[in-house]
Amino acid sequence: MRCLVVADLHYSLPQFDWLLAAAPQFDLVIFAGDALNLGSAVDFRAQIVVVTKYLSRLAGLTRVIFCSGNHDLDERNAEGEKIARWVAGIRESGVACDGDNLTIGDTLFTVCPWWDGPMVKARIDDQLREAAAIPHRRWVWVHHAPPADSPVSWGGKRFFGDVELLRWIERHHPAMVISGHVHQSPFIPSGSWFDRIGATWVFNTGLQPGRPPVCIVLDLTQDKAFWLAAGDAQIVDLNVPLHRPATPLREAPDWLTSLDRIADPSLARPASAAG
Repeated sequence: MRCLVVADLHYSLPQFDWLLAAAPQFDLVIFAGDALNLGSAVDFRAQIVVVTKYLSRLAGLTRVIFCSGNHDLDERNAEGEKIARWVAGIRESGVACDGDNLTIGDTLFTVCPWWDGPMVKARIDDQLREAAAIPHRRWVWVHHAPPADSPVSWGGKRFFGDVELLRWIERHHPAMVISGHVHQSPFIPSGSWFDRIGATWVFNTGLQPGRPPVCIVLDLTQDKAFWLAAGDAQIVDLNVPLHRPATPLREAPDWLTSLDRIADPSLARPASAAG
């Protein structure tokens, strides 16, 4: 199974167009939060309409997982905590989203919402405890914020990770946790796009402007993780102990290099989901 991982596209429609073009090559697209952009000049409600359409189109091409991030929060629940209520609507298009579990083969994916207070945090705690009882060989979590005190949450001066996520990892020992949120971690000294906490591999895609977006490709059949950024490509063997730095990718398989041959949307001008 090959998974394409992105996060923090922040309403960059050219990056969404690239994602639509790349998706058919993968068994699963994992979008680890922050599809929207609180700082955009585009009305937030309009962003939701457009992104919902993109995610629906993606779900027509391959399996899709989406978890909410802090930029995706549009309402408050009865307890006054911020939530991404709109995300529940994409489930109708076949997207696995906040609160869901998705089993593909022997791999269980658990999709966690962004939590803003004790009530949603308690629901995630319950969600993980219940999901642990579902039969699986490999357990993968999708959670927008990375764990605390890890290179994947290093911002240059301090860590921006989730302390509760670190505790959940130490309690349940998933195989992988896929995150985003801290944009600069993979690109700065002492930061990284990957880490290992006990038996758990943790990933943060990072963010770069332009096309294509920075992404991670997980080849779960070969137990390899690839990180693809502008001018850089790295590979990590998930069957060996943590080793830094990651190995530069010298010879990529054709199915992976084909991502670079996807037409630039600004040149090919494909039909946009925003239309």
